[in-house]
Amino acid sequence: MLRAGLAAAICLSLTTALIHLLLVFLHVAPTNPVSQRYSQQVNAWVYPLFEQDWRLFAPNPESVNRQISVRTMHIGPDGTSHVSSWFDLTAADYSAVEHNPFPSHTSQNMLRRACNSYLELHGGGDQSRSERALMIQKYLRNIAAHRIAQHRHGDFESLQLRVITMPITAYSGQGDTRAAPASVSTRYLPWWKVTPHRY
Repeated sequence: MLRAGLAAAICLSLTTALIHLLLVFLHVAPTNPVSQRYSQQVNAWVYPLFEQDWRLFAPNPESVNRQISVRTMHIGPDGTSHVSSWFDLTAADYSAVEHNPFPSHTSQNMLRRACNSYLELHGGGDQSRSERALMIQKYLRNIAAHRIAQHRHGDFESLQLRVITMPITAYSGQGDTRAAPASVSTRYLPWWKVTPHRY
């Protein structure tokens, strides 16, 4: 009985591992008829837990810097809305990393990666057109709500993000001169409702 249970557990583990490897292979392999036909099943398995990011091996350096700020809104008992001033979340992250020999991953990357993913998945609009886009929107909103609550006191029920994108000037290869940077752009994300916060 014990041997049969152990054998079944081993077979189940091996089968699961082989299926996992096959689905991840189909996800990262060049487009082919099999991956196209089963793309829905492959994506359902891979996202969000097994997403592959090969930039560790072939880095894709950032070509822009993003300054992400947040402001909050609170509706008072008399029905009037109170909007806060902008709070620079990027500067708060930088200050958490500066002079810290062992900075946390959350201080270095969480906000930046969430914002980059949001912008990639939503393009020029702010309508979430997939489950993953909606998940990333909620993730970004929750990060912003948590960070602003850590730094400011008071109540708020809504928040808005402002993303200022500043291109990094590319080296032109002509001595110390650099290529002219593209223009700075500012994007205001919509107001998002959050669970009421009191701090």
